[in-house]
Amino acid sequence: MELCRLFGKSRQGYYQQLEYQQQETFDEYVVIELVRQKRVLWKRGSGRALFISLQSDFIKHTISVGRDKFFDILGKHGLLLKRRKKRAITTDSYHRFHKYPNLIKGIIPLKTNEIWVSDITYIWIEEINDFIYLFLITDVYSRKIIGYCVSDTLRAENALKALHMALFHAHEQSLKDGIHHSDRGLQYACPAYVELLGKYGMKPSMTENSDPRDNGIAERVNRTIKEEFINEKEITFATVKEAKRQLPKFIRFYNDESPNSSIDWLTPAQAYNTTGELKRRWKNYYKKKENINTQSQTHGEFSEV
Repeated sequence: MELCRLFGKSRQGYYQQLEYQQQETFDEYVVIELVRQKRVLWKRGSGRALFISLQSDFIKHTISVGRDKFFDILGKHGLLLKRRKKRAITTDSYHRFHKYPNLIKGIIPLKTNEIWVSDITYIWIEEINDFIYLFLITDVYSRKIIGYCVSDTLRAENALKALHMALFHAHEQSLKDGIHHSDRGLQYACPAYVELLGKYGMKPSMTENSDPRDNGIAERVNRTIKEEFINEKEITFATVKEAKRQLPKFIRFYNDESPNSSIDWLTPAQAYNTTGELKRRWKNYYKKKENINTQSQTHGEFSEV
């Protein structure tokens, strides 16, 4: 009873508060374990995407946690991701093939297969002390990766393999008047590639003056695959065999389980089966915390993320 008087509470109130604190601690433990299970494969998925993807798990475990509380828990346990500096990517566009104009300026697709974007990114392999290459084709409306190829060369035939996969993926839907956008690399300008697009009624479109910002969505998807499924700063694999085994897993997870703020927090697979305008829900939690910290320091207080 003396202890209860010390805290200014009745015995019943004291034990209710103690039970609440114990439940809150347990819920926090469950949240961290759920995040760690996701991080086994999804190494650098954003906190916002994690929060959305865990909603069904929270319901299953009867956990009530808001977005800000979720981020506070991540920060407390050192699980928030540091933002990274952008890297420039160059493309060799010095070739004899025709370079096509940019057809996607100002266009916001309202359905799947209206605009595809293609790009090539580089994967470091330790056993050969060199790069291999990941060719990707992404549907802009849904952000779904619909075609890919992993190869140790930059030959145009690998870009064609990714395109064949994308065409097979979308074979039940009309591609007539769809736009295929890429950089000005010879892989996308060669006659075999352009002719295959024409066979399905798709129009080639290319960046202007090799500016990677003109192919921003493709670059962003590349970066997601290279950064969100690893602990290190840049994706690497010990062997080519391991890369060819793991990369398809990353792509499947990205398509099927990774909600995206650019498509109304749907997964790409969900968005691919949708039509109509999808809301972009970009919010900067880090900026919000910076503003809160600045205000707190002004009043003589300090809080950490």
